[in-house]
Amino acid sequence: MRKMKHLSSIANDVVLRCSRELGLTIDEMVEEFECQWKPGNEGTSYSKKFVEFCNSKVATRVCDQNIPERIKDGSFTRLTFDMMLAWQQPDADDNESHQEAVGKESEDKRIQATLSPEQDDISLFYSDIMPLLADHEPSVGEDAFVYLASIIPLHVDVINGRYTFETLTAPTGHQLHFPAYDMFVKEILKCMKHLQKQAKPKGVELADDEIILHVEGTMASQRVVRHIKETSWPGRLTLTNYGLYFEAAGIINYEDALKIDLTKDGASSAKPISTGPWGAPLFDKAIVYESPDFEDGIVLEFPEMTSSTRRDHWLMLVKEITLMHQFLKKNNVQAPSQVWEVHSRTILGIIRLHAAREMLRISPPDPKKFLIFSLFEEVPKGDFVLEELAEISIKVGATKNPCSASSILRSMNMDQLGNILKEEGEAQCKETVKETDHKEEMLTSLESAVNQTREEEREIEKAKATTTELEEEGITESVAVLMELMRPLQDAVPWFQEVLYWERPSRTLFVLAITILIVYKEWVGKGIAACLIWLVVKMAQNRQKRVHTKKEDEVRVSTESDQTVTESIVSAQYGLIRLHQLMQHVNITIMKLRSIYTSKATKHANMVMASMLALASFFAVVPFKLVIIFGTIYCFVMTSSIGKRMSNDQSNRRMKEWWDSIPIVPVRVLDSSSK
Repeated sequence: MRKMKHLSSIANDVVLRCSRELGLTIDEMVEEFECQWKPGNEGTSYSKKFVEFCNSKVATRVCDQNIPERIKDGSFTRLTFDMMLAWQQPDADDNESHQEAVGKESEDKRIQATLSPEQDDISLFYSDIMPLLADHEPSVGEDAFVYLASIIPLHVDVINGRYTFETLTAPTGHQLHFPAYDMFVKEILKCMKHLQKQAKPKGVELADDEIILHVEGTMASQRVVRHIKETSWPGRLTLTNYGLYFEAAGIINYEDALKIDLTKDGASSAKPISTGPWGAPLFDKAIVYESPDFEDGIVLEFPEMTSSTRRDHWLMLVKEITLMHQFLKKNNVQAPSQVWEVHSRTILGIIRLHAAREMLRISPPDPKKFLIFSLFEEVPKGDFVLEELAEISIKVGATKNPCSASSILRSMNMDQLGNILKEEGEAQCKETVKETDHKEEMLTSLESAVNQTREEEREIEKAKATTTELEEEGITESVAVLMELMRPLQDAVPWFQEVLYWERPSRTLFVLAITILIVYKEWVGKGIAACLIWLVVKMAQNRQKRVHTKKEDEVRVSTESDQTVTESIVSAQYGLIRLHQLMQHVNITIMKLRSIYTSKATKHANMVMASMLALASFFAVVPFKLVIIFGTIYCFVMTSSIGKRMSNDQSNRRMKEWWDSIPIVPVRVLDSSSK
């Protein structure tokens, strides 16, 4: 076998192994490659495209083989890890740069000694052993990790690959070393074998394509308790890609399972809830599934000593399955092969999450980073990514791909699937992969949508970081900040008072004339437009002065006070009293209006009805702009010296007496236990 000089040492090694796997010579592979691609046609280098070609051909062969056996003997992880390295360093010039990168990486490890609080207790493998094993070994970056997912989607899905990579490599400076990759893939295999051994729920028949994804409540796992009013029943809880099954524990065996169907859309929902003895909400470790099929909902508790990690984990898994079925219905994905491909991606995502939790037991990872639909349901512009996924599922999913998520499950010997995987496998063996260029174009579009989502998320996180300090302040500081921010409005109040109370008659007459002219000519829209233009001009002036870059742009608030602690407590008490009085006045006002509306106060209701009829006749005859003009003139006249002499205190007194004489219906406050 000859060595290609333009390839790096690792790329040469991978090409050599690919030729052995395929039973072809390197010359034959080069000839086949050059028939499909000519140097200079694309921006990517010849070496990288040739490595991609070899990787794709050997990936097709690997996916058709018994992957579990190759994972056990280490050949699968070694080959795929080197495929990522070869793609990352395809050219001969990359050899020297790699040596420099290794030295810089070792230096960075010595410098990087601090981890975030949630990573302080990371598993022993990541914090102590792995750096010793991988100090001088090459590592894989994020792009190569996601690239491998596009041809062998076992370790990660190309859709959420970057989020998964960040989670797995957070303790190692966002570089993936072979021991970590090998351990992760082997944990995936262990989780699959563990799920295969789980007993099916009793008394129900699972569908051919229904796979058990998580089980708890057995003798070997932590307890699960179902609450029915005042009683509690321990049992076994099983999650599949179609529903939840709860089997109450009997004296000897489990009772027949209660099925919670997660394929239904609309009124059904799962959310967290607190439970406790005699109905007291003391422990926030349960979920409630509400559905029209269950009158009181299904309450399931996951007891644990400290946190509610188990509850949150189950809640996220239920949400993922629910969102998956909503995605299929929303995008009208109906072809069995396309539907099963979406199911397979979700199943593999949940299995990867289990594997990551086994690796990081002390500090469990965020479940969303491994689950497609839950992740992109929350991240900004995630709906764009799901639209791209729907297009790929319908168009690309129609072509039989030997390295799809469903074929990976078949290669991993998931026996629970019955005949569906066998039929899929036979169809895939008979058909070859078509529309490769179209698929690459679709994956490029998907990658663009994911990158846009990640960029938007970073910007939002930066913006949220600026509000953290303000959200952590106490009531006193918040009130002081609010008063400082309202200062421009407070400064504008004296100007309006001067205009309204004729302290400067010339200015008042000018404002009154302009207001009447705008209303009479029906220039209200033009007036609003002029105000908006004025506001834009002021914003442009501030930008030109670069106010946002100056220190004066800071909001400075002083919270110093001469009050003692006792005076502060008394002041706060009076504030609460005033707030209580305000609430009482609002309640009384609403109740009086209700008495008028229901004619409990018949005399008052008759007066209001007659007045409303008179006003209706007036508004029907008089143009509304004249009403506004007369109203404006009346307001300005009543605040002038003439209006003050014309004001009648007696009419105000009669009005107050009329309002006070309105009775209200009695209010009876019922206790929650009252009927």
